[in-house]
Amino acid sequence: MSTRTNWLAIGTGIGIEISAQQLRVAVTKVRPSGAEVLGTLLIDSYQTRPAAEWGNEYAALLRRHGVSHQAAAVVLPRRELTVRVVSLPGVADADLENALRLQIDSLHPYPENDTAWTWAKLGKQGALLVAITRQSWMERHLELLTEAGIKVSSFTFPAALLYSALRLYTTPPVEGFVGLMETDAGVEVYGESPARAAFSALYEVSLERAAGLAAAELRLSEHFSPKELAGLLPSPRRVMAGSSDPLPIAAYLASLAAACPRLALPANLLPAALRVTSSRWIYVPTIALGTLVMIGMVALGFYARYEDKKYLDALNAEIRSLEPKAQMVSKIDQQVAQAQAKMRLLDTFQGRTKQDLDALREVTKVIPPPAWLNTLELSRTGLVVAGESDQATGLLKALDSSPQFQGSEFLIPLSRVGNVEVFRIRSGREGVQQ
Repeated sequence: MSTRTNWLAIGTGIGIEISAQQLRVAVTKVRPSGAEVLGTLLIDSYQTRPAAEWGNEYAALLRRHGVSHQAAAVVLPRRELTVRVVSLPGVADADLENALRLQIDSLHPYPENDTAWTWAKLGKQGALLVAITRQSWMERHLELLTEAGIKVSSFTFPAALLYSALRLYTTPPVEGFVGLMETDAGVEVYGESPARAAFSALYEVSLERAAGLAAAELRLSEHFSPKELAGLLPSPRRVMAGSSDPLPIAAYLASLAAACPRLALPANLLPAALRVTSSRWIYVPTIALGTLVMIGMVALGFYARYEDKKYLDALNAEIRSLEPKAQMVSKIDQQVAQAQAKMRLLDTFQGRTKQDLDALREVTKVIPPPAWLNTLELSRTGLVVAGESDQATGLLKALDSSPQFQGSEFLIPLSRVGNVEVFRIRSGREGVQQ
């Protein structure tokens, strides 16, 4: 790999690596000449200890190095991620996310409603680096970090951090490479080649077997030589004095990305609404705008009184000239409102006649001959009919089945006179204007 000086590499960042039992923290200062690890912290048993307890340890580390205002970049463990490299040839940059959204469900094994995903474009090859995780897992750990008072700017993943770190001060070899690192979960592999823009995997096999599998995926020659992943990364110029713990690689990479976010891949699994921005420069526009507002208020205070009075007199004169027209318009509006109310009332009465006729026609359909009525009372809300029928018991169901009536009931018990039944029924009207 060839080295270079990156004049844009300026900043200080905090990285947090999440594992099953530990949180590893690194605070790094980045300059064009190299990176300097200011401090590290190892938090054991964070899931069983009170969050406030280890949150105080984290806050003490930040205070020692003057970065209490900073938000951290959090690295998700590789075993909790599905990482894919997707190629979408012929798709315009503006349409990449929509095209990727259509096939995202085929790229992961998680439940459909429990996924969070992000992507970033890799160089000029047009490949997309995609990371997917479980939304519930991420939310649970974000809640735990928030409870401890830890501000979080991003949830990222090792492949994106490795891709960015390898280009911070160096240029990766064009012929390709494979980097290996042993972790508690297995052998983590990262590589690049002309055939694949990036490759990331976690294998539970030996180092040799993992190297062979990665070489096959990257289509590297059989004579390639795998390297230790830590040896490919930009080494810090200095690690804080007095530390005997090994440098937490993932936390260190996250701190590099947090220090120089514009030089890192924009891959963030954390929703934008939950991200905390930590740069002090974001307050500069607010301060400048506040200063301008104060200057403007002072200038208004010294504004000449005679100019104000002249402007006010002109406004009053214009108002007086427009008052007769405004009163006329108000009267016209009142007349229009009255006319509209009368029209609505006429339309309502006209509609009632039609509704009543429809109801009468519906009664003649529901109670067909030989049944006959001797009483029919129709009001706005109900219907009362009385008469004789050879089968009066079925009239309730027939009335309720009609779109005109509902809640039918007998007002008197049925009585039989000869071959017919005498009935008296009350029904409510349905869908009638009052």
